[in-house]
Amino acid sequence: MTTHNMLIAPDFSPERFAGWHMFNTLIQKRANLNMHLNIPSSQAEQQGIINQGDIQVIYANPFDAATLIREQGYRAVARPIGKSDEMVIAAAANSDINSLEDIKAGASVAMADNRDVKLIGLRLLEAVDIAEADLNWKVTETYQAAARQVIKGDAQVAFFMAEIFHSFSRLTKAQLSVLIESDLADISHVLLIKEGFTDTDTLMDAILNLHNDDDGKEALAELGMPQGFEAMDEEDAEFMIDLMQTLLD
Repeated sequence: MTTHNMLIAPDFSPERFAGWHMFNTLIQKRANLNMHLNIPSSQAEQQGIINQGDIQVIYANPFDAATLIREQGYRAVARPIGKSDEMVIAAAANSDINSLEDIKAGASVAMADNRDVKLIGLRLLEAVDIAEADLNWKVTETYQAAARQVIKGDAQVAFFMAEIFHSFSRLTKAQLSVLIESDLADISHVLLIKEGFTDTDTLMDAILNLHNDDDGKEALAELGMPQGFEAMDEEDAEFMIDLMQTLLD
């Protein structure tokens, strides 16, 4: 039996790791497919794997999805229900930055390498006339490392994926102060399939029906997606890409 490759974007909180393996095991059984799970540790590693050209299924962030759809022959087929991509801007709880207005030109921002989060954060900072060039960027391996930089005073603020921020320990969150959390609702990670993948219908049937039994519900709960996935069509994908473009402009 042919082995296909599935890649999961590296921007999920660590406790979701086991959930992706459960997800992969279940859909292999139900679709009768061999799927090799690729979980890169960074954006750079993800790009290297995709560039090798043998990835049939990608769970991608919306920024990468736009490029993959328009330039690399993928199409969006599903997205998690009720799980939009939101971000948090936070400072150290003991710092003198208590609101967005306190962020001044020259401030340093810690964040993992995630263009969606950066894009949304910069759009939020437009309200206080701060642009990308006004800030010093400190790219970290993980969001946990970004949190440590802010807590230690090595950066004034940090950008986080909201889900990852809310998964931090109580001790970590007690040392951080949320300045703002986005509320976009219409932007989410999406499941992409390479054009020409012959088992698309079988795979989609397995994924869209995961929420209908206990094993599937358990895997989805581990992923923080209790409602499961819903199908997407080309129009849905174009709408989201247009929203991303609006954020870029």
